[in-house]
Amino acid sequence: MIDAPERTLELLKNSNALLEGHFLLSSGRHAGRYVQCARLLQHPSFSEEVCADLASVIRTDLDEENPFDVIVGPAMGAVTFGYELARAFGVRGVFAERAPKGGFTLRRGFSIQPGERVLVAEDVVTTGKSAKEVVVMLQEMGAGLVSVASIVNRSGRSDPFDALPYYALTELEIPSWSADACPLCAEGADPAVKPGSRPGL
Repeated sequence: MIDAPERTLELLKNSNALLEGHFLLSSGRHAGRYVQCARLLQHPSFSEEVCADLASVIRTDLDEENPFDVIVGPAMGAVTFGYELARAFGVRGVFAERAPKGGFTLRRGFSIQPGERVLVAEDVVTTGKSAKEVVVMLQEMGAGLVSVASIVNRSGRSDPFDALPYYALTELEIPSWSADACPLCAEGADPAVKPGSRPGL
């Protein structure tokens, strides 16, 4: 029987979500591989499968059928993932949007009530910056227990959110380099592209 991490990797490969090339990451670093989970999440059956697996992993770890009241995903990347994960848990799913002065905020009539148990959904965790900013927003709103979950952890750490509970279906080690130490640049590769900045990415 294939376990959840192996099944997740197969789905990432089958949906062409594992990209090879020369990429400029949001941190400014360069990498030769990139995980574009949007390619997986465009397929409802794949989305349903990975989110059902993730919900099962979390329920088993917590030994609780209904551990959360709401799922929150930072827009835009986690809108689909957050909604599908909310469906797997049978709770409501909302998304947070960038605030004009930095950080995240809730719009469109979404709200978090004090004490609600919240799971922050982020499809791929690298630095975890967006998810951490959503956590700050939730703490300021008086949310209760806050946890984080992702499809892929490529942070290189098992606990990228320090004291917060964190769950990931699979881990990927993808080397990255500063621009002045990038071996792809040294080899004369095409200039690094920011994922999403050109057709097909």
